[in-house]
Amino acid sequence: QLDPFYASIILFVGRAWDAVTDPMVGFFITKTSWTRFGRLMPWIIFSTPFAVISYFLIWFVPDISSGQVMWYLVFYCIFQTLVTCFHVPYSALTMFISREQSERDSATAYRMTVEVLGTVLGTAIQGQIVGKVITPCIESPLFIGHANSSVAMEELNMTHDTGSLTDTRNAYMIAAGVIGGLYVLCAVILSVGVREKRESPELQSDEPVSFFQGLKLVMNHGAYIKLIAGFLFTSLAFMLLEGNFALFCTYTLGFRNEFQNILLAIMLSATLTIPLWQWFLTRFGKKTAVYVGISSAIPFLILVAVLDSNLIVTYIVAVAAGISVAAAFLLPWSMLPDVVDDFKLQHPDSHGHEAIFFSFYVFFTKFTSGVSLGISTLSLDFAGYQTRGCSQPSEVHFTLKMLVSAVPVGLILLGLLLFKLYPIDEEKRRKNKKALQDLR
Repeated sequence: QLDPFYASIILFVGRAWDAVTDPMVGFFITKTSWTRFGRLMPWIIFSTPFAVISYFLIWFVPDISSGQVMWYLVFYCIFQTLVTCFHVPYSALTMFISREQSERDSATAYRMTVEVLGTVLGTAIQGQIVGKVITPCIESPLFIGHANSSVAMEELNMTHDTGSLTDTRNAYMIAAGVIGGLYVLCAVILSVGVREKRESPELQSDEPVSFFQGLKLVMNHGAYIKLIAGFLFTSLAFMLLEGNFALFCTYTLGFRNEFQNILLAIMLSATLTIPLWQWFLTRFGKKTAVYVGISSAIPFLILVAVLDSNLIVTYIVAVAAGISVAAAFLLPWSMLPDVVDDFKLQHPDSHGHEAIFFSFYVFFTKFTSGVSLGISTLSLDFAGYQTRGCSQPSEVHFTLKMLVSAVPVGLILLGLLLFKLYPIDEEKRRKNKKALQDLR
């Protein structure tokens, strides 16, 4: 029951704070001493219980008349910080479970498969529990008359508030509890089942380079910047598609009761095809996998916007989009360890910077998420989007088509053009692998 303006402020400030915490956590990780649990694992173990508590409190409605904005702002920022304390060391862990490129690629494929599966689970749990509580749409003032539109909306809101608001609150809290339990379970499996390996002493200098010197070196590493630049645009394309697909299905295609199933089809398709892309990149190389995997979404994105509303075609597009989403999930994380190896060869006296590489990669991923949210919100607001409306103006339909078709296609093409500058092909990978073995 917060004003939409305050809800937007909470999301904006929370994402801005989240962007700040990524490099901060990377900094503190580089300063962390090795323990009997490792250097990264303590961050994962100790952040988990507090992250779960803060997550639950985001979905709790406090019985206070004023101060709700501060409540949600504080706990949203705390939750984002604690998730960063989990995710940065968790993703950097890939570099510390093996020194073999093929083993790290395999680990990344397993990790991304389960990560997408986790997204499917989260979508299904939240969607099914909360979706059982029916929230009525609001007729547009154009259809109910300007004179009594505010009265009709107020009456509908009052009916909804008294009828299902308590049920809705309970549903969100139950979903939060279930997802929080999954978070704890997975963190326990991770901490019990994975062991870090210390870097070879031969690759460690006597005097480690400071964080800020390391940050300067990382940001001047050409392969890292080119990898980020290419995936910045392709990630933005898929985030725009993901963020607006539910609205597109509901209003433009008219599948109000199907969009959860369509979203589930996308995520299941992505989960099942990650092993396929792992085989493809092993067989044909990672750069080729990028071009084929990400560009394969383009004809289907055009198809869904051009053709008339058709449920079968929409499901076909959803499955095809999932195949490309799998490539977009897997390949950036699979290529990042290659960049770190390349950096080690160019700077053999500088070590312990893996957390910087991964924390800024997480930062740029969240940055594109924030940009996507901003573009979508401003575009739909400008087009005259009606919150919870039963129907939308024609300008909104056109805007949604642009956001899920034309704009993502343009961004994918731009990202692939930039990606041609990325210097680490399969031959370069093999040379780097041999050089690192010789160095060790």
